[in-house]
Amino acid sequence: EESFRLGVVDEFHLPVVSETWDGWLSAIESFPLTRSDAAAALAAASDGPVAEGCVGGGTGMICHEFKAGIGTSSRVVSMVGERYTVGVLVQANYGLRQDLRVDGAPVGRLIGEEVVPSAWDEAPNGGSIVILIATDAPLLADQCRRLARRATVGLARVGGYGHDSSGDLFFAFSVGNHLPRRPNRVREVRSLPNEAMDPLFHGVAEATEEAIVNALCAAVTTTGREGRTAYEMPLDSMAEILARHQGNLPEGGRD
Repeated sequence: EESFRLGVVDEFHLPVVSETWDGWLSAIESFPLTRSDAAAALAAASDGPVAEGCVGGGTGMICHEFKAGIGTSSRVVSMVGERYTVGVLVQANYGLRQDLRVDGAPVGRLIGEEVVPSAWDEAPNGGSIVILIATDAPLLADQCRRLARRATVGLARVGGYGHDSSGDLFFAFSVGNHLPRRPNRVREVRSLPNEAMDPLFHGVAEATEEAIVNALCAAVTTTGREGRTAYEMPLDSMAEILARHQGNLPEGGRD
């Protein structure tokens, strides 16, 4: 009913559903979500800024042993004389502290557990992340598949290695073609030449990297089941590490 209210009038729908495990903080066996929760989420959907951090499915997320959640970022790129946007949304729930890098700086190694305790009693081998990529560039299905694969580059920059038990899911879609609902003739679609896609690949990698960092920066310390606590990223410490890494601070601390 809610989809019809929003103007989605197709006879049937094929939703894409994915998950990242939040059972360390949440009582997942209680199945708390209901049909009304789904309807409320659809009703609240709108354009404009996307809520980040401990919201929605990101509420129970842990990334590189810090509290994390939802993050998003975008880039505008130029190709074949046109400008297109590529946006990335992540739900980040993976990684070890020691692997975390921000803009190349080894932030995870420099913010040890004596400064910010790990969210885990014992860090698991693996984790998961969902990366959703959207663009208004006109792409065919195989080109969307190529775009999705480039999310790996951004994930690796932050410190994701796709461990053996990780559930890393990348999705990409394009809204660059608008097709009639009931065509009575051959459909015509546009697509970028493959040779022109490199700027999109760069945009996806950069936006994925930034979206994961945003998920970490926007999250706040959260206590869940059995008193387990996932601590937020100390932003002052991260900013100081980045400034030193970029040569803007002397070794030893602030000016």
